[in-house]
Amino acid sequence: MLELLGEVTAHVGDRPVDLGAPRQKSVLGALAVDAGRVVPVERLVERVWGPDATPRARATLHGYISRLRHALAEVEDVSIVRRSGGYLLQTSETDLSRFRALCVGARGLADAEQVRLLGDALVLWRGDALTGVDGEWAADTRERLAAERLAAERDLVDARLRLGHGEELVAELSERQATHPLDERLAGQYLLALHQAGRTADALEHYRRFRRLLVGELGTEPGVALQALHRRILEADPALIDTNTKGSAAVPRQLPAAPSVFVGREEELEALDAALHAGSGVVVISAIAGTGGIGKTQLALHWAHLHADHYPDGQLFVDLRGFCPDGVPTPPAAAVRGFLDALGIDTAAVPSGLDAQAALYRSTVARRRMLVVLDNAADVEQITPLLPGASSCTVLVTSRRKLNGLIVRHGARHVPLDPLTADESRGLLVRQLGAARVSAEPEAIDTLIALCDGFPLALAIIVCHVRTRPQLPLTAVAAELRELGLGALHDADPTASLPTVLSWSVRALTTRQREVFALLGIAPGADIGLMAAASLFDLSPAHTGQVLRQLEEASLLDQHSPGRWQMHDLVRAYATRLAPEGMTAALRRLLAHYTQTSRDAAGHLHPYRRNRSGVDPVAGVRCRPLGDVRSAIDWFTAEHRNLLTVQAAAADHGQHETVWQLAWATSTYHGRRGLAQDELAMWIAARTAATHLHAPVQRIQAERFLASAYTDLGWHEHAIRQLHEALELADRHGNLEQRALTYRVLARAYGQSGRNDDAFRYATDGLELFEALGDHAWLGASLNQVGWYASQLARYDVARTHCEAALQVHRRQGDTLAEASALDSLGFIEHSSGRHDRAIAHYRAAHVVFRELGDLYEAANNLDALGHPHIALGQHGEARAVWQEAVDLYRRQGRGDAATRLQRRLDELIAATPDYPQWTNGSTDPKIHNGRNSRT
Repeated sequence: MLELLGEVTAHVGDRPVDLGAPRQKSVLGALAVDAGRVVPVERLVERVWGPDATPRARATLHGYISRLRHALAEVEDVSIVRRSGGYLLQTSETDLSRFRALCVGARGLADAEQVRLLGDALVLWRGDALTGVDGEWAADTRERLAAERLAAERDLVDARLRLGHGEELVAELSERQATHPLDERLAGQYLLALHQAGRTADALEHYRRFRRLLVGELGTEPGVALQALHRRILEADPALIDTNTKGSAAVPRQLPAAPSVFVGREEELEALDAALHAGSGVVVISAIAGTGGIGKTQLALHWAHLHADHYPDGQLFVDLRGFCPDGVPTPPAAAVRGFLDALGIDTAAVPSGLDAQAALYRSTVARRRMLVVLDNAADVEQITPLLPGASSCTVLVTSRRKLNGLIVRHGARHVPLDPLTADESRGLLVRQLGAARVSAEPEAIDTLIALCDGFPLALAIIVCHVRTRPQLPLTAVAAELRELGLGALHDADPTASLPTVLSWSVRALTTRQREVFALLGIAPGADIGLMAAASLFDLSPAHTGQVLRQLEEASLLDQHSPGRWQMHDLVRAYATRLAPEGMTAALRRLLAHYTQTSRDAAGHLHPYRRNRSGVDPVAGVRCRPLGDVRSAIDWFTAEHRNLLTVQAAAADHGQHETVWQLAWATSTYHGRRGLAQDELAMWIAARTAATHLHAPVQRIQAERFLASAYTDLGWHEHAIRQLHEALELADRHGNLEQRALTYRVLARAYGQSGRNDDAFRYATDGLELFEALGDHAWLGASLNQVGWYASQLARYDVARTHCEAALQVHRRQGDTLAEASALDSLGFIEHSSGRHDRAIAHYRAAHVVFRELGDLYEAANNLDALGHPHIALGQHGEARAVWQEAVDLYRRQGRGDAATRLQRRLDELIAATPDYPQWTNGSTDPKIHNGRNSRT
């Protein structure tokens, strides 16, 4: 058996096993504490090396695991096995698991049997747990296990005192009291031991000293339980001496029936189990918070029935009706009185007043092992009188509010409840409808699961519809839910109607909170940030954050990442129902926020877009200025999916200028991330909007950007036709700048289709036109483009001249990203000219900039190209590294063809086959280089 309750050891017979170095022994301890459970590799590394573990730690861990397996090979019933994502230590028992099993087994037994089992449990301790294992995790675990040991010691003392063994315990408890002078439970045990030893005067004197110390140190009186014991000693209660005079108290069994069908919730059940195991010595309160209909009561009852045997003295349950049709929560006094009745307290013995009744309730359950389930709580004030003062009791609270005060003041363990996963939802439907019915219409089941989105109450209502209308196919039920939305989840029974259940949560909000809740329902996008919400509400950011936190507290909103909130789809659908007329101004502010901030972000990513606002300010809009390229990239990354939805909402409301501006501002980000499909979608919408704006320049730009997206997707002929239409529009309106810009995109479209002569011609025409116009903003980029296509025609001197000129222009303008593009072009030119060392230097200098500025699209292309001069110089290891990184980037960007092509070359290189292609002087690979993007 592995031993953890002292030094970490293992034995073969009487011979100790050499477990290796301290850190290797730490690995074993980190696995053995969770024996029988998979410990993920990341968690194992953090436990052993701490949060600042180096990348080498993972490799070292595998070495330790291998040596431990060898060391433990002879130890019976112990093995370490690999599981998905981590390792698992298999053994039937450790001294820790034996200790815990004995402690749990002692609960509810007769006192003499409790003494025997708890004594056996404590004998297993040989010193401080995990001795020889260092680190922050080990120290925390050692402290937690010490608390379990202390709780068992105290439970053992309680059992011995109930058997009248006080005289034998006086010396031991006197020593402990001196070590823990403010411990009330220990003080009570010492008082009773003294009293049972015939030293009642000493007991009363100790109470007086303890009370003075408590008042002086903490400013508080002893608790109700200790005061009651003191009073019983004064009254010479014979039950304190004679263990045969105990009265028989009622054992309430108030739990409602367990859910007939329960699936999933494994993480939440584990969290509740952990709270139970940590509960010795303290009152454990697990507050299960979640939206109405999310399954809080079902989870609480399922767990309560699973663990009912841990509470032999009974289970109390009350529905506090915090959110109910009549809006009247159960008064705490009524709940306490109900508990007293269930505990068999004579009506004549019940005092008047809530405080006195609550004190009697706490005294009655003191030293009992009971579970108290407080369902559907409104707030902390409603709960507080119902909390036992005994460490032997566990309280389970459910509420639609987060009950932060319960966590702060009473150390509650918060267990939030999320929607069911798709697999859990499917499992529930299989259990309710049968596997045959579910498998018969898989597409309809998929639709129902998607529309219910993990809401247990919604799934239950659908099950009811199916069962009560067996002749109706599931496809019809799914179509009804899709068409009617929340209307299909309504029922005359309010407890079986999702809209009604949600309405009870909303009814508890203030008027201002309800207004904000309704506004969030009309906000396009999957989530919302603080400044966007402030614009939507027309409130200051500080006030906005306060209101959002209040909705989060009510479980109607979830802050899924710092500063970003989201609603469940069904909750959003209900919020949309509440939206009154006249919300156009709020939506206009929100759209203006996204437009103005995206323009600001675009200006950081591309100098040409700076200081071209094109957006009129809107009153009430809040925008936090973005300070640099990194903040701009981060903002686009956080808001990208929202921007697509926001643009669609702007189109639906006829805000054509906003539709165009959002496409224009987001284009550079799309290019840097290789998001060609999203770029295409936004410019299709922008081109439609441009036809309503009667602005020729915006129409030409829409056609050009749309053609550029076609080019990125490989639809070259379509792009070329589109671009010639853009040229005609530019000529019709006499706009030479737009003509020159269209030449640049035409050059790229021809180049990517393999027609480099045409590409070089259009790039040259564009350069000449920009020079004639005196447009210096595009001069460097056009020089680079001409140089690039000259290199594709093997005209390396012309190419080098133009690209070096472009480099100088970009440096004068301070355009770092464009400078990197010119360096990247020069890298190809030097490699193709046989100057491989210079090529590598240019490529690497360009790559640093691409990475720093977040241009991952060009970073992938750059790494792809960089491998070739390494190959030419015989540097196969360097080539392998950069190509592997390029393949990973291609895959993340959805560029499957490029990833497949390069992976094939990489595999050839790794295999080191004799016929592996070696690119040398003057060689090119058009499949790689024709797709390069930033030359435009």
